[in-house]
Amino acid sequence: MFKTLCILGRQPALSIAELESLYGATKIRPISSHAALVHGEPSNVHFASLGGTMKLCQVISELPTTNWHEITKLLVDMVPERLSDLPEGKIKFGISTFDLNVRSNAINATGLEIKKAVRNSGRSMRVIPNNAPALNSAQVLNNKLTAELGMELVLLRDGNKTILAQTVAEQDIDAYAARDQRRPMRDARVGMLPPKLAQIIINLSRSPSEQTSRLLDPFCGTGVILQEALMMGIDVYGTDLEPRMVEYSQKNLEWLEESHHTENAFEVKIGDATHYQWEQPFSTIACETYLGRPFSTEPRPEKLREVIQDVDTIHRKFLQNVRNQTEPGFRMCIAVPAWFTKNSVKHLPILDHLTDMGYTRISFVHANDLELIYHREDQIVGRELVVLEKR
Repeated sequence: MFKTLCILGRQPALSIAELESLYGATKIRPISSHAALVHGEPSNVHFASLGGTMKLCQVISELPTTNWHEITKLLVDMVPERLSDLPEGKIKFGISTFDLNVRSNAINATGLEIKKAVRNSGRSMRVIPNNAPALNSAQVLNNKLTAELGMELVLLRDGNKTILAQTVAEQDIDAYAARDQRRPMRDARVGMLPPKLAQIIINLSRSPSEQTSRLLDPFCGTGVILQEALMMGIDVYGTDLEPRMVEYSQKNLEWLEESHHTENAFEVKIGDATHYQWEQPFSTIACETYLGRPFSTEPRPEKLREVIQDVDTIHRKFLQNVRNQTEPGFRMCIAVPAWFTKNSVKHLPILDHLTDMGYTRISFVHANDLELIYHREDQIVGRELVVLEKR
């Protein structure tokens, strides 16, 4: 039974693919670009390790309407009853809606009606005002709406019905920022992989039926993927062509071990991913590969063709090297460059020849391959997430 509701991040296809990779296509049901249902209880979802899910909710019920006036009447009757089991003290309460035809002022009016009904039942309540149909993460976290005396109700349109759920966890934006910004060694010149994207890459490299024992990142850079894998309780092994990057990763992982008390093993070594012989065993590969030259503006077509050709050659050699060191069925996720031009998105040529290279590209039931590109509007170079299995 679908008892868990996940509110998805800025690029929902990445979020959906992550959930499908971890729990299987039959155990999730996308509702819209905002949300997906997951089979089972929220307690079975490792929320802190989900880079693409912003909010984790317990499904309460399905309301037989999408009309906000009717929904308000149902909430006014229901909320005081749900609060009766909470300990004494002032309740902090909020409402977030998705895909419903309702404005912020109508949501705030509903909140005041609920507050009045709660007061009549003998409890006190503070209602968090909506500036938008949904509260943001800072509002939920700062007002402790997932704490013992907090409640955020989430209402999501599902056809001609409305899913009613309660938030049990919110993505900890401060914790992500602290891991990213406080680590001692950073280098903007090699790109800054967001920790949440690193989590998605790791989760896409995993299969619902198999457990990751030791993860390899052959392009480890400053160690963001290694760091996030350690936070998930996975042993990690990283290599990089540049000695400076290996030194940075080592220091960052030592800092993580001390500051976050991680207990899993890590090892970082100098190695060129196009021909290095990695120490066995490793059960998966998760990495951001070589993205090539960064561009602040769109380059001339001939310059872009030159860059793509150089980057493609490196990827061809890398994939050949991996193929020679792994067994059939070996799965990995690599974030490779995709170039956004005025007229089109240009992909690595090697992606059209994966079968010839001895790989199958894993496609997802609920997400299109072409949507699996992490990209911001001002970026020329995006990151295309490619999940491969050795044939």
